[in-house]
Amino acid sequence: MSHLFLLLGLGTGELIVIALVILLFFGAAKLPELMKGLGKGIKSFKQEMNILDQDTAKTEPKETAKEPESKAE
Repeated sequence: MSHLFLLLGLGTGELIVIALVILLFFGAAKLPELMKGLGKGIKSFKQEMNILDQDTAKTEPKETAKEPESKAE
């Protein structure tokens, strides 16, 4: 997760400011509800990605290991 923040150029100070703005915007009472909804959204996204990966694995032909051909010298 920290790699994502590094790619976006966000440091610890910026993350604290973002957290404070979110806290001020939504309020302390709504914050747990907001995080619960975010968690459910991430969970359903991961489930759909796993289903998609399983479907892709079923439809793609499996690679067969070919033995190297011996060259006659």
